Amino acid sequence: MKIAVTSDGPDVEAKVAHKFGTARYLSIVDLDSNRIEVVLNPNALSQKGSGIHTIVLAISKEVKTVLTGYCNPSARHQLESNGIEVLSNLSGTVKEVIQQYREGKIQRDIKIAATVEERRSIISKYTLIQSLNSSFRQFIKMMPVLIGVMLLIGLFNEFMPEDLLASIFSGNVVLDTLWGTFMGSILAGNAINSYVIGQELLTRGVSLFAVTALIISWVTIGLVQLPAEMASLGKKFALLRNALSFVMAIPIAIVTGTILNIM
Repeated sequence: MKIAVTSDGPDVEAKVAHKFGTARYLSIVDLDSNRIEVVLNPNALSQKGSGIHTIVLAISKEVKTVLTGYCNPSARHQLESNGIEVLSNLSGTVKEVIQQYREGKIQRDIKIAATVEERRSIISKYTLIQSLNSSFRQFIKMMPVLIGVMLLIGLFNEFMPEDLLASIFSGNVVLDTLWGTFMGSILAGNAINSYVIGQELLTRGVSLFAVTALIISWVTIGLVQLPAEMASLGKKFALLRNALSFVMAIPIAIVTGTILNIM
């Protein structure tokens, strides 16, 4: 367990800082290993925002308790909201305050301590609820894609028999890659659909070159969306981008398929 003691100097003989936000140093004490780390607070002398920076510094050091002279209500609230107990109205040297804390001689506000634990519980429950809500929303958003994938598999099995695929994809590396690039260019939809079709093609004996070309061109080329792209980005840009993507998809697919076959 770690505690932080605000101080005016870099050693345990220094006085406890009067104010938390403007403390020049934080003495981070690991009560389990008795190790003390003195951290300089670089924002102690700044005119504005010093309290926030000191709060962030304490949180980053993962302390459970802060010992100080005075802590304003706003800073106390921020610390307690992050599960850090604040014990104030302390004076003397850092060494003396640490010893008093170890011996349980520092009076703790039971109400404040209970509030810290209560807030920890509230934060945990709130985080859980937020995570569940986020997961549910993501699932709802994915439902149309999942339904589309299932329908796509059914349509593909119905309208693309194996004899038709065998007549299109003959096993020639160059021709198969060209056909795969062409198919990916004219088809449209979520990128996930290209993975589904690619898997179906592989299971039916279509070469890896054709499947790789299909996936690349599906993602990078969009002949169906070409009119919208031309209207948004300009005719010249849209045509040039799609043409270059088509040309580049072929060698990339051949190189990828060759490397995978070797591996």
